[in-house]
Amino acid sequence: MSRALRAVLPRTLRGRLIAGLLALLALACAAVGVATSLGMDRFLLGRVDQQLAVIGVRYPASLEHGERYAGRGDSRGQSPGTLGVRLVDGQVTDAAVVTSGDDAHLTLTADDRAVLAALPADGRPRTVELSRLDDYRVAAARGQDGDVLVVGLPMHEAEETLGRLQVFELLLFGGALVVTGIAGAVWVRLSLRPLERVAATAREVARLPLAAGAVSLDRRVRDTDPRTETGAVGAAFNRMLGHVEEALARRHAVEQRLRAFAADASHELRTPLAAIRGHAELALRGGGPMPAQTRHALERIDAESGRMSELVDDLLLLARLDAGRPLATGEVDLTRLALEATGDARAAAPEHRWLLELPEEPVTVRGDAGRLHQVVANLLANARTHTPDGTSVTVALRRDGGVAELSVADDGPGVPEHLQEEIFERFSRVDRGRSRASGGTGLGLAIVRAVVTAHGGEITVRGRPGATAFVVRLPAAGPGEWAGPPASPGVR
Repeated sequence: MSRALRAVLPRTLRGRLIAGLLALLALACAAVGVATSLGMDRFLLGRVDQQLAVIGVRYPASLEHGERYAGRGDSRGQSPGTLGVRLVDGQVTDAAVVTSGDDAHLTLTADDRAVLAALPADGRPRTVELSRLDDYRVAAARGQDGDVLVVGLPMHEAEETLGRLQVFELLLFGGALVVTGIAGAVWVRLSLRPLERVAATAREVARLPLAAGAVSLDRRVRDTDPRTETGAVGAAFNRMLGHVEEALARRHAVEQRLRAFAADASHELRTPLAAIRGHAELALRGGGPMPAQTRHALERIDAESGRMSELVDDLLLLARLDAGRPLATGEVDLTRLALEATGDARAAAPEHRWLLELPEEPVTVRGDAGRLHQVVANLLANARTHTPDGTSVTVALRRDGGVAELSVADDGPGVPEHLQEEIFERFSRVDRGRSRASGGTGLGLAIVRAVVTAHGGEITVRGRPGATAFVVRLPAAGPGEWAGPPASPGVR
């Protein structure tokens, strides 16, 4: 289908069905109209030819002896408009047309004389157009004196009759198209109502956050009759929804078991890790001589057990947030948090350029100060870890109405667009070839999103080569507080 045709055709199925119905009806009406017009034209032409055969050439023959009659020729019994022409040696000698009860001399133009002179004298009717008389049906025959006699009848009555028929058909078929269009629109709408129910159910399901966990997928298409095409579609759609609901329930159950396992395992690991670290620190503080290799091994045990303790703490925090446990609530000064976290980052990575853009008035939110500090610290640690020395990192804070917006931007290598959503997943790494010793656990940004979401906010990332910006939006404390992102419907 060409682009022009697609632009003309309606976009909806209902519109296309109605347009197709009207197009077919219009074609049928046009065919009927053409057929009746041709038939009527042939019928009227036959009637005129019969009249020509009846009157013969008596009137044009009488033109030679016009002095015998009251007019130019013998017009008795001739209908008004009858044409009589006499030609001798191809030249028009007499021409007259019958008027009401009489006849009148007719002056022909040179073109009219040429047309009449060119008529074959075979007695067969033909249609000619005369400049003085318009269309005429004429027949030419040879007279007794070797002349050519032409008799003709006007076509205007037949043409008017045919024109009235065509106007009547146009009005009739136009009315039929209007009535059919209205009735067809109602019928198509009623016929497509089951399909509209399928579409409405699909739209409701599409609005559900299917990736958010256990979703109540109780929407179904009503009144599905498998004997009809739309009913079969609705029944198949209902079965598909049932399969999707079952798959979502199984996925949610698996996720719950995995989270419970991670929480239980993390909790159980804290005690042996604490024991390992304690024994390693005790051995390192011992006063007796110790081989250098043994001391190095103990130092590595202490360092790695500390790193593993941090990982366990992160997993426990994520498990608590997944379980929906409430965080501490209080008024938190984001301006102070940004200053403190940036100062810590500057001390940890002095080779980077750390910049602050803070408003004159403090920006405060309500939430857990410790967790929000962890959010800022994780974002700065992420910028420090994944950018080379000399990179500029800008921490900006502003209040926009009821929203507190904190951004951490850098001019490092950037985050590929296809990974910008994935980096918030647990254990996700932009550089998959990077060793674990050179970076974090892959939980930093996952914790950031979980904490921000628990505070009713949202986090986004914009990245391109040479620029990356993480933007955290939280409900600001005080007048005009932001209600946060709307709750997702259908989540149990």
